[in-house]
Amino acid sequence: MRLRRALLITSAIPALFLATACSGEPADSGGKKPGPSGKSTQSAQEKESAEAKRLGTLDTPALEKVVLTGTVAGMEAKKIAKAEVEAGRDMDADRKECRPLASMIGGFTHITPVATAHRSLQSAKATEATVGSMWLASHSEQNATRVMDELGAAVTACPEGFKTLGLTYGKVEKLPAPKLGAQAVAYRITGDIGKQKVPMTYTVVREGGVIAAFYGVNMLDPKDAAIPEAVVKAQLDRL
Repeated sequence: MRLRRALLITSAIPALFLATACSGEPADSGGKKPGPSGKSTQSAQEKESAEAKRLGTLDTPALEKVVLTGTVAGMEAKKIAKAEVEAGRDMDADRKECRPLASMIGGFTHITPVATAHRSLQSAKATEATVGSMWLASHSEQNATRVMDELGAAVTACPEGFKTLGLTYGKVEKLPAPKLGAQAVAYRITGDIGKQKVPMTYTVVREGGVIAAFYGVNMLDPKDAAIPEAVVKAQLDRL
């Protein structure tokens, strides 16, 4: 149990840092900001749905229907609080060519999506050490293709890493991509969290105009940090 708790805390460190850096308050601050009125929220959703229909892609309600939830292929997928998700939006890198990688760390694509749906991931078995998250991002198919092309180019252009929001990511390694979807990219980024080096593995797949991104970390065996391909396939089968 202590091992599982330590792994979950480690995987959450980037998100907690982002929440603090972006809000100017501690990540666990109890301060509340006024939320949008029901009318304004409805209006925003209507605009999003109209844009999704125009581009032939999915809006937030549609993504929430197809995104993984519950136990799938041995991993538990749970919804993430909106405040934690938004903390990573609009992340940038100190090197322009690395921006697609920084955006992925924040939980978004570097090209603004029409809609997103996020989930945390952890093994259903307490003895398994891989934890992480996943998200879907909907675009026009043209923009989704561009996201994948530019992400792949960033992996090649940034082997020595980059900095973003005070964090250093010192190494980027290309990994074999799964033979799934229309396009796929896989890579490992090593982040310097305090005095600890944290290898984080990403698997990103495109199906039509939807990008499915999977982030995994395993502090016991970094080479086993990737979210299982069975989970990726299960998500693609739902699109």
